[in-house]
Amino acid sequence: MEAPVMQAVEVLVPGVSTVTRYIRYYALYAALAAHAAERDLDREACRRLLRRSEVIFAGTHLGIPAETPPGPAHGIDRVRAFNGERLDVAHSASEGQTSYSPRPWGFWAQYGGPSTVLGTVVLENGALRPGRHPCPPEVRELFEPLFTHAEADSMSARDLVELGDLALSSEHRPEVPWLRDLFTASRMNLHDPDHWEPDDRTRRATLRVLARSVELHGTDGGSFEGMLRSAVAFGDQIDRDPVLSSIEQSQGWRGVLLRHYSVGAWRRLWATLVASMGGEDGEADRTREELRTWLADQVEDVSVTKALDGLQPLQDGSGHPYPRERQLLDGDRRAPLTNIKLLLVGGMRARELSGIAQKTFLGPRRRGMGEILDPTWVHLLTEEYRGRSLKDLAARLADDMLAQAMRVARAKMRIDPVTQRLRLFSRVHERNDRFYKTSDEGDSDVGTRIEQLGGFAAQLGLLQASDNGWGVTDEARTALELTA
Repeated sequence: MEAPVMQAVEVLVPGVSTVTRYIRYYALYAALAAHAAERDLDREACRRLLRRSEVIFAGTHLGIPAETPPGPAHGIDRVRAFNGERLDVAHSASEGQTSYSPRPWGFWAQYGGPSTVLGTVVLENGALRPGRHPCPPEVRELFEPLFTHAEADSMSARDLVELGDLALSSEHRPEVPWLRDLFTASRMNLHDPDHWEPDDRTRRATLRVLARSVELHGTDGGSFEGMLRSAVAFGDQIDRDPVLSSIEQSQGWRGVLLRHYSVGAWRRLWATLVASMGGEDGEADRTREELRTWLADQVEDVSVTKALDGLQPLQDGSGHPYPRERQLLDGDRRAPLTNIKLLLVGGMRARELSGIAQKTFLGPRRRGMGEILDPTWVHLLTEEYRGRSLKDLAARLADDMLAQAMRVARAKMRIDPVTQRLRLFSRVHERNDRFYKTSDEGDSDVGTRIEQLGGFAAQLGLLQASDNGWGVTDEARTALELTA
């Protein structure tokens, strides 16, 4: 269900992930790569330096309130446990579940892929090395004292205070001009497409769409993603606005954001169905028929045709979507009826959208056919059920969700290396024709990376908050060509 949105987001926001929060970490790893290259550090030496550097970097934030913008350093809570009269760098950076990070490569695991895509770091035989955009001297100078201290096994409070310029909230930000150029694919606020890779140009395009959305809707309140939805998912600004209409990726984002509603609806509907099941001990486990009946009871007794008609029209005379999904979500977003209606809207969108928006909305498809649970599949199913009750359709959806869950679980089945028995990776299990759960399913929305990109844009001086909401800076208007 989620794959088409995640794949499209991967293409539209290269160099950013849902777990990258701070631009300074890109600078840290770029500086570390330059330091490692200069000293010819191998993979293990790089890893040792990286873990110790992340501990000390977090340590510089120990006296800073967590709510201080742009936020707390990664791993600071675990590092705090190693801080007494001195910060125990060696033990905090040692490997294991009790260290600052149980992952062998610490927070590089979050920033590594985005950093290599951005071009600031490459891996050579597992060791960090400068990428096609090497770390500038002024940024290296900021981090060199950190790497020097990383050789010691502990640090005093005074040592940490002396490294205060490293803190995320510091006014000293030599990496900002460099990284702003990379994220906007520009040099001195000028963009020459011939000097940049396709990923760079795409990231710039998405940043332009986001910045223009903030310019148009930054005082509406809400999230960066909400501003983007207002600008490109719904209404005619995508064609009427001179900036948005000039960016091909605007239509791609229309498709992604509209498909995102269907994905979220499936996740919430499935989570609600699972929540109605009992546990492994047999209390309130359910037969398939009981689950079908339960979901059918959550919707109104009207025909599918009437339900579809009640959701129309979905677009204006020029083919621009009305915000029907937003209107539905103004109610109870977890209610099965709400989410089934969202799926019906998605099925109709599959036929009504056109061009790049439709292609992105539908995602990759085999033989031109829809995949199970995708909008084309929903459209075909609703056509089949037009003359029947919405309750019948809900019961059918319960059947199909259960069947799909079992298919996915079987595909993930592996032999446990300890017990040598088959292990089923699923929260829902079937036993003696009855379904039970081992835990509830999550129903949070799939990330689009827009909130992370907006946060980066603010840290790079492209967006700024005010009492009225968000706006763009003069730097953004120039670097991102927001004046058509």
